[in-house]
Amino acid sequence: MNPATDSMLRKYNCVTRQDFENAMKEIIQEIALLGLWRAKFFEHAAFYGGTALRILYGLDRFSEDMDFSLLVPDRDFELQPYLDAIGAELSAMDFNVEIAEKIKNIDTAIDSAFIKADTKEHFLKIDVPREIADQIAPRNVLKIKLEVDTNPPGDFETEAKVLLQPIPFSVRTYKQPDLFAGKIHALLERGWGSGRVKGRDYYDFVWYLGRDTPVHLAHLKQRLCQTRSWNADRDLTRADLVNLLESKFSQVDIELAKRDVLPFVKDPQSVDLWTTDFFISLLPRLKVC
Repeated sequence: MNPATDSMLRKYNCVTRQDFENAMKEIIQEIALLGLWRAKFFEHAAFYGGTALRILYGLDRFSEDMDFSLLVPDRDFELQPYLDAIGAELSAMDFNVEIAEKIKNIDTAIDSAFIKADTKEHFLKIDVPREIADQIAPRNVLKIKLEVDTNPPGDFETEAKVLLQPIPFSVRTYKQPDLFAGKIHALLERGWGSGRVKGRDYYDFVWYLGRDTPVHLAHLKQRLCQTRSWNADRDLTRADLVNLLESKFSQVDIELAKRDVLPFVKDPQSVDLWTTDFFISLLPRLKVC
């Protein structure tokens, strides 16, 4: 095992297959961020979303995808050079990965790619106990999706956060009120089809409230206007937001939300209180800025 990877793995208390998969994905994510930093990606873009919250701000759940936003709109942005930088960094750390940009069927402002790694091969590289590695089917793949928004909504602020592994480096990210605005937008707008709810959005909502993080209303309004869910000529107030959230909580299947988030949390009891009434009861705690 690469010494840097070994050092990164030691911060996890892995027992189950899910533990090792979550840890491996997060290590790959952090190495990918290092590759992007070396390629000066963060001079042009910021990290946001659940994985940014996990890695940079200490969210106590694992996260799968990596979301980025350009600092200013650029429809001519090219993702491939940065994917090459990620691939080079992972290869230097002894990871054998495939990184492919997703071909768009329709013209959108989102550029995306996937990092794929053979699960069993990499479990054996990091000395996962044989009884766990043997649970992995041949050709089972660890997959991490990257997305870059090339037409970002405005009214956000960023800051630099320092990571110390594999080496000290910095990542530009949204400030927490803007991250919270992005999360609420996802919670309100995300459509996964019948029978699916992204419970991770609801988990993060509770996490933000528990830390008294305010929602940046100006950025949230920009996001809602971009998805045509709010009229640009109309102010967005705290009362409006509370009404939107109460309506959403009243419609969603909370049991499905629980089921979605459980593989990503260490303590299943952290969602025991979840009901429609529970989420609505939290709304008086919501702060805005």
